[in-house]
Amino acid sequence: MPTQLEGLLAVQAALEAGFRDVQQILIDENKRYDRRLSALRRSAEGAGVAVRFTARSTIDERASGESHGGGVAEAGDRRFCQLADLLPAKDAAFIAMLDGIEDPYNFAGAIRALYATGVHGAVVRPRNWTSASALVGRASAGTIERLPLAVAESAADAAEFFRGRDLVIACAASDDRSKSLYQTDLTRPLFLLIGGERRGVTRSFRRAADLQLRIPYGREFASALGAVSAASVIGFEVMRQRRCKST
Repeated sequence: MPTQLEGLLAVQAALEAGFRDVQQILIDENKRYDRRLSALRRSAEGAGVAVRFTARSTIDERASGESHGGGVAEAGDRRFCQLADLLPAKDAAFIAMLDGIEDPYNFAGAIRALYATGVHGAVVRPRNWTSASALVGRASAGTIERLPLAVAESAADAAEFFRGRDLVIACAASDDRSKSLYQTDLTRPLFLLIGGERRGVTRSFRRAADLQLRIPYGREFASALGAVSAASVIGFEVMRQRRCKST
């Protein structure tokens, strides 16, 4: 059974990134002359993918929600990379892993934030929210289709692999060993683990990590930030430090 993608951003991202095959695209016939679709139609033509204009009601029946924006696509399964494929050829690597995120919207939001920060790739567990392609594609503004993804059985397995490639192993945590995010050199090659809201990062991983990153708060506040917020704050600080170093 084909995978369904929903939302024009997700469909175009899948066409351009090439991590899955797109078989057919259905677009609301009222958008036939919409100039904003010209890039999508060119991408589809270049990939040899048929674009069909049809009644909005037909798309509504196929879609799982109402936020599809007038476009859906039938596609094949996502193709995952090997862990080694995530490593950039020249730049200091920035690889993130999302582990234990139980809400697909939080997963999508974290992917969207990390993509915006320039992360080179993300690692997920074998059972992950990429199976909910329609929802995650929409909620991530298509970035889940653009970001290279690899699979690891566990966070420990991924950390062991990247430590062997000279990456610093880091996680978001707040305990006696943690260091302020803003007082830590994040320009080195980095593997970052972001844990889910309910369980966070395991104690064994925290002990094995080279860096435990603490996000300073502006007032006394006992609760941890959610995965999307943590990914955003840490990811953009990594980006900021690296841009400052390169100028």
